[in-house]
Amino acid sequence: MRIAALYDIHGNVPALDAVLADVDAEVILVGGDFVAGPWPAETYERLRSLEGDVRFIRGNADREVVDEEPGRAPPELMEFVRERLPEEAFGFLRTLPLTVSVGRALFCHATPRNDEEIFTRISPDERWEEALAGVDAEVVVCGHTHIQFDRRIGDIRLVNAGSVGMPYEREPGAYWALVDGTDVELRRTEYVPGDLSVWPGEWPEASPDEATEFFERLSRGE
Repeated sequence: MRIAALYDIHGNVPALDAVLADVDAEVILVGGDFVAGPWPAETYERLRSLEGDVRFIRGNADREVVDEEPGRAPPELMEFVRERLPEEAFGFLRTLPLTVSVGRALFCHATPRNDEEIFTRISPDERWEEALAGVDAEVVVCGHTHIQFDRRIGDIRLVNAGSVGMPYEREPGAYWALVDGTDVELRRTEYVPGDLSVWPGEWPEASPDEATEFFERLSRGE
């Protein structure tokens, strides 16, 4: 069963549309943090109108939109998102699970136990082993840090699908993953960006190395 793992769309509907046109899979797995961005309502409506098997998990930004608790995003940006989402979206976001399993693959946003803790492609194995303790899966797919990677932690293949809407990569594009059993293909789709001037904040950009180093410092509390 082919699963298109679309993570961290962040309200970037032009990127989402390009990826959807590129997807050939039986399941679309939306891996969290999908509405918090420039076009929240359009992104929500596009995903909710998809036909077929579409599954969602919760990201930290999805939770923060609903709970209105202080989080990683500046409050004014989250308020921008809340003001534009249809009322029904809040109820839907509250229903999202932390993880979803499909076959021998487990999908989570950050880790299987938490939607916001930070781990990267260079985080020590022992830290990842603790976060993955008790997981019964051959493949774990995550996102959250917006950087694709593929590594092995013990018997588990650990994959970061990257970010559709806000990637920290060397080439522009929308980044996602195609999962078929225990096989994983990291993908990149080119697209024409929309006018980001509608977004009231700065649209972050960084190389994968810069972003990884930044996230590692955050994970250590520095």
